[in-house]
Amino acid sequence: MSTVLDELQWRGLVAQSTDETALRQALADGPVTMYCGFDPTAPSLHFGNLVQLVVMRHFQRAGHRVICLVGGSTGLIGDPRPTSERILKTKEQTADNVARITALVRPFLVFDGDNPALLVDNLDWTAPMSAIDFLRDVGKHFRVNQMVKKDAVATRLASEQGISYTEFSYQLLQALDYLELYRAHGCTLQTGGSDQWGNITAGVDLVHRAEGVTVHALSTPLLEDSSGVKFGKSEGNAVWLSADMTSPYAFFQYFLNIEDASVVRLLKVFTDRDEEDIARLERAVADEPFRREAQRTLAADITTLVHGAEACAAVQAASEALFGKGDLAGLDGATLGDATAELPGAEVPVGTSVVDALVATGLVESRNAARRAIGDGGASLNNAKVTDPEQVLAEGDFLHGRVAVLKRGRKAMAAARRA
Repeated sequence: MSTVLDELQWRGLVAQSTDETALRQALADGPVTMYCGFDPTAPSLHFGNLVQLVVMRHFQRAGHRVICLVGGSTGLIGDPRPTSERILKTKEQTADNVARITALVRPFLVFDGDNPALLVDNLDWTAPMSAIDFLRDVGKHFRVNQMVKKDAVATRLASEQGISYTEFSYQLLQALDYLELYRAHGCTLQTGGSDQWGNITAGVDLVHRAEGVTVHALSTPLLEDSSGVKFGKSEGNAVWLSADMTSPYAFFQYFLNIEDASVVRLLKVFTDRDEEDIARLERAVADEPFRREAQRTLAADITTLVHGAEACAAVQAASEALFGKGDLAGLDGATLGDATAELPGAEVPVGTSVVDALVATGLVESRNAARRAIGDGGASLNNAKVTDPEQVLAEGDFLHGRVAVLKRGRKAMAAARRA
């Protein structure tokens, strides 16, 4: 139990702690009860939330008790952003998000056996509380001069827009979670991202003032690439954990394309690989970067973690098939759709010539260029070389009745979607 902190530190998962020496002693005397909260401000958790789920897995595996909190009440308010006021979700939207996220987190933790994880919703203890009770029992423990020093609050106060009392009060609601979980379950450790440190320590302070005891907090660093850009963004969109918001194929490809400078760090964070295995992969990055073994390992491990082994195998097969090393016709319809969704392309009817399809999808500029590509052996349809410039797209060429994959050369691909 006491070694979990060393494990987290080696994996680069510790940014701050309230008192490391005291926390180590508490872990050694364990088991401790810890919690991490997730606000349902979207219908899915995203890449950054995965860091916290991984931390919780480490604690549970080490024998500590884990509470996963989904914020049905804090999600109605929203953590203040430094830039602007949030658009509040309706109660119905928030309830739907709570249900989705509750289902999403279950595969990451163990909810049965000798040390089951616990799922809670903070709406259960905030909804029955009156505004008077909240102000008297919680608000009296906070000092406004300290609250305004929180980074996001201070930034907003200095802006023209300012900050609403609603968002200003968010840290009181989150702090109340820690107090409630301490009282109900003996929870003495909260974890979260370093950008949540102010809210986390507000909870530590509230427990100390209300109960006269010292509890602990631990934060994880924000993950950034070598240029200082946060991971988890793909062409401006978040990398979501729900398959209906970021497909398993797109998820796999995101991690397959991680830069060499960052892949070892992410292997430590998101996989169960040990020091020896990661050291071997680090040598592979240095000695044979073109093989991208570390990236393929990362993509496979993290896709299996989030979407399961079957989905990972499907997207690996799709990736290989797209690049000519597998059977495109053998892919299931959903995976094929995900794999070709981001390809450039055009709608073409059955009977269109391959020459015209190459032009329509933008792989060549003209019919003459298409004929030259075919004559040079540089055009293919569903990974089969096209040799006849008069060949047309037959009904069977549209895989699952929807899409035919065209290539020019080894890398340029497009999707001819059935009109």
